[in-house]
Amino acid sequence: MPNDFNQQVIDEFRANNGRVGGWFEGGRLLLLTTTGARTGTRHTTPLGYLPDGGDRVLVIASAGGSPRHPDWYRNVLAHPQVTVEAGAFTYEAQAVVLEGEERDRSFARAVEADHGWAEYQEKAGDRLLPVVALYEVAAPGPPNIRADSMGEAIKLVHDNFRHELARIRDEMRKSDDGAPLGAQLRVNCLTFCQGLHNHHTGEDTALFPFLADRHPAAAPALARLREEHERIAELVLEMRQVVWTAGEPGTALAEFERLATELEAHLTYEEEQLIPLLGG
Repeated sequence: MPNDFNQQVIDEFRANNGRVGGWFEGGRLLLLTTTGARTGTRHTTPLGYLPDGGDRVLVIASAGGSPRHPDWYRNVLAHPQVTVEAGAFTYEAQAVVLEGEERDRSFARAVEADHGWAEYQEKAGDRLLPVVALYEVAAPGPPNIRADSMGEAIKLVHDNFRHELARIRDEMRKSDDGAPLGAQLRVNCLTFCQGLHNHHTGEDTALFPFLADRHPAAAPALARLREEHERIAELVLEMRQVVWTAGEPGTALAEFERLATELEAHLTYEEEQLIPLLGG
């Protein structure tokens, strides 16, 4: 029987490109669609997740600390091919259950970022909470984005980057108020930096040549954007340095704000130049 609460979250997630309120507000959430182990029916479940490098994210079969594994976990054991919805993106993935030391290290990283996982483990008793890595399966062509035009897709991707910058800014401000800089800040920074790098690589290698061929008059703007991408790569390295070394909080926050302002200006200029060409 469908879970009414889950369905409300799923509907809100899809209507707002990954942003939901209530219990999940402010957290990292994805939709995982699995194939039923016994029925073969497709089931979608909202799950919190942890970014874990460029090629995978982690989900934990906590079931709220239940002594039994959740249905979605039993499904991926039988059918590890899954579909992931993350923000406005949808992609196919391979689910791999982590074992031994790799599982323990990954779970420790999750707990460092959010102690709630440790509370779930304590509540679950003897059941060791499984950690599952979701590896995106590469597909030809552009990413699958919930958008009606390429211009709208650009705006959605950029809004996601702005949202990630806001996450980092909030964590930096907490540290300015006396809270220690923690693992969640590093997770947020890693997510933003890797996502922006992948986005710019796709633009430089595919989108910009496409536009240059169809809109020769846009050549000066595209040349400027390519140059800005090189500059942005340097800014991203500076941002990671600020976050990872994290010196005096007030100074670190001021430096972050300087970098974020330049990054946001780039996103705005890119939208001004590209969306009219792509349709928005």
